[in-house]
Amino acid sequence: MEIDESATGAPNPFAPAFQMGLIGRGIQLSRTPAMHMAEAQMQGLTCRYDLIDTDVDGDIPLAARLDRAENDGFAGLNITYPYKQEVMALLDEVSASSQRVGAVNTVVFRDGRRFGHNTDHWGFCESFRRGLPDAKRGNVLLIGAGGAGGAVAHALSDLGAGCVLIADARPDAAVALAKAIRAAGGQARTVSDPTLAAAGADGIVNATPVGMAKLPGVPLDTACLAAHQWVADIVYFPLETALLKAARAVGCQVLSGEGMAIFQAVRAFELFTGRPADPDRMRATFRSHGQSSTAV
Repeated sequence: MEIDESATGAPNPFAPAFQMGLIGRGIQLSRTPAMHMAEAQMQGLTCRYDLIDTDVDGDIPLAARLDRAENDGFAGLNITYPYKQEVMALLDEVSASSQRVGAVNTVVFRDGRRFGHNTDHWGFCESFRRGLPDAKRGNVLLIGAGGAGGAVAHALSDLGAGCVLIADARPDAAVALAKAIRAAGGQARTVSDPTLAAAGADGIVNATPVGMAKLPGVPLDTACLAAHQWVADIVYFPLETALLKAARAVGCQVLSGEGMAIFQAVRAFELFTGRPADPDRMRATFRSHGQSSTAV
């Protein structure tokens, strides 16, 4: 159905109503609900978006949470830390990109089946293309090989990284991700010390939760940073993490987690509703929440 660009945002009584949600840990200040609900309203749709925070009611298994959402008529769920890999075993079908990345962050319920997608991959690619279009991509250091790290690693490879250097506190996770990148035709290897590896990198990406307001700190010794490098972070509360602040101070180009958060939501909205979302409107909603909140 073609969207009427002149819509005033008033709900259309004949349009379908959508219910979505986000499952994750510590997500009470997420901006994701606002982005989806505001976009739905602008398109004349009715949308409810719930937060399912396992820090609040953590005793319920993930499988039971999916069952409940599906039985309650949800169109789908966004999935965030730490469930992007665990959820894959609970789905009927998983997209090719999700299989390659090894993680799902968007689940769509349709016709009695569950479909898994990964919009983080496209979200990071789109953010990088717009935010660091001319950045050198020879060796790129990636810190974090979890669900988000997998999406970012494959995105970096698709963006033309000569070699993705992967560091993770769990060596087996880093090895598995590097192997997956090579199997997909890219180049990747593991590194044990991100601070030492940073010296030979054109760019550095933090794909761990370190730097969030609830988990302050930096994922490497920032004394290793040099002005010729670029530094990206997927954390976006705060938008300028300690890592990005240190990188900016020495003259690095920086990329915050804002773009990835917005563009993954743009793609998820279309998967949930069948209608394309407006990135500029979603960005405006994201920014309207200021630094007083976070999103996933």
